[in-house]
Amino acid sequence: MLSKTFLESLHLFYRFMVKRLRNSYTTYGRTHKYPPPEKLSTQTIVCDMEGALLRTSSTFPYFMLVALEAGGFLRGLLLLALYPLICCLSRELALRLMVLVCFFGVRKESFRVGRAVLPKFFLEDVGLEGFEVMRRGGRRVFVSSMPTAMVEGFLKEYLNVEMVLGRELKVFGLYYTGLMEESEVTAGLALEELLAGGRVTEDGVVGFGGYSSSLHQQLFTCCKEVYLVSEVDKRRWQQLPRSRYPKPLVFHDGRIAFRPTPMSTLCMFLWLPLGFPLAVARALVFICLPYALSVPLLAALGMRNRYVTSSTAHPKADGGSHGSRQLYISNHRTLLDPLCIAAVLRRNVTATTYSVSPINEWISPIRTIRLTRNRDEDRRRMKTVLEEGDLVVCPEGTTCREPYLLRFSPLFAEVSQGVVPVALETSVTMFYGTSTSKFKYLDPLYFLMNPSPCYDVEFMGQVATGSIGGKECSSYEIANHLQGQIGRLLGFECTNLTRKDKYSMLAGNEGIVEGDINRR
Repeated sequence: MLSKTFLESLHLFYRFMVKRLRNSYTTYGRTHKYPPPEKLSTQTIVCDMEGALLRTSSTFPYFMLVALEAGGFLRGLLLLALYPLICCLSRELALRLMVLVCFFGVRKESFRVGRAVLPKFFLEDVGLEGFEVMRRGGRRVFVSSMPTAMVEGFLKEYLNVEMVLGRELKVFGLYYTGLMEESEVTAGLALEELLAGGRVTEDGVVGFGGYSSSLHQQLFTCCKEVYLVSEVDKRRWQQLPRSRYPKPLVFHDGRIAFRPTPMSTLCMFLWLPLGFPLAVARALVFICLPYALSVPLLAALGMRNRYVTSSTAHPKADGGSHGSRQLYISNHRTLLDPLCIAAVLRRNVTATTYSVSPINEWISPIRTIRLTRNRDEDRRRMKTVLEEGDLVVCPEGTTCREPYLLRFSPLFAEVSQGVVPVALETSVTMFYGTSTSKFKYLDPLYFLMNPSPCYDVEFMGQVATGSIGGKECSSYEIANHLQGQIGRLLGFECTNLTRKDKYSMLAGNEGIVEGDINRR
């Protein structure tokens, strides 16, 4: 009898809770999985970034990127050590703890991770299905539990979002305190301002979020209709293809080349005590030993290289006659590009540099000449060096990580009557070997710290610099022609972007090291 009474009471309580939940949802409008596409073009869509755009709702990898890139390895190690505690805390407390660890003491004006590093990882986590819903909205308002400094650059520059509502960080002096403002700006308050200004009508606001998001209740308050997606559904989403990016991701910065989940970050820290001495050993082999010994020894140390060569592409690769000097031009992936070309030729070459750290020039096993960006002076220097031996020039002027080619400078076509184009590609799994930071001299070391860094070097046939297909052409035309030839061989897209574009976006400067400024 008692058992029956208990079951009836439990059933009544269940019905009561279900009714309350239904009432709470219907208060904010209808809830569905996806909004009808034909309705969105005239409406304002309020989208929860973690709940309805990204395929995974975990924000830990993005905070780890902030910790590593803005604070260094020690800050990242601290955040990783706190991960078990983060898992035990509520969503809000876990968020506040991660913000405190990642942002405490970081200078506000120098924080560029949100614009230079995170967009690549956000784009790789965008779900195609969620993106299609967002793309059809007439106006787009995004909310996020992460600080505005982390998400605003990505949402506005790459997704053309009109309004971003993140968590604001407190600042003391010029530095972040690691605390968030208590008076959190909610989606509801922002939409109320839009409604009060008459910019949208209440019937024209649609919410799109996730069931597990702590923000979806805020979305409901000012939305006539709300559409929700579950974590199970999101796990079935497809990754947004690169071809569908609203804006091409050509430039990005930072050292981390993988998504730093807790497990992958732990593997990185376990690798560092072995990776650093291994990188030093690889560098010493390259610097101290002749190429006949260094190339096979580097292969034994885990460095993978693939050389595609032909007799017409580089007739002196077999160590034959040195009667004629050759000018090699290549796309630019890392500072090791000329060294890899020299390793294929099995002898030293001279490389042109611009704004490279004096440390890198001092330890370089091959000769380098520094360009000045004065066209006449640089032409004279290159001709002088070419009379003495082989010369390697990277007309892009700076490195590019993604499958794009920057605009080629035409100066090389005014130096020699013939050039040998070289197509280069690199592959890394843990660290990028390029950066725009003040520690650029560590770029080769980071590349060599990868467990198995890979270089592909492919020589193309010699090309005359005065004509294309028998028709006389200018130096600019030959530069564009060879950019296209290398791009087609690598499957890269050619652009008109330059070194200045890269550094102004990623570092807020023109990429000139202090030593170069002092020389002027």
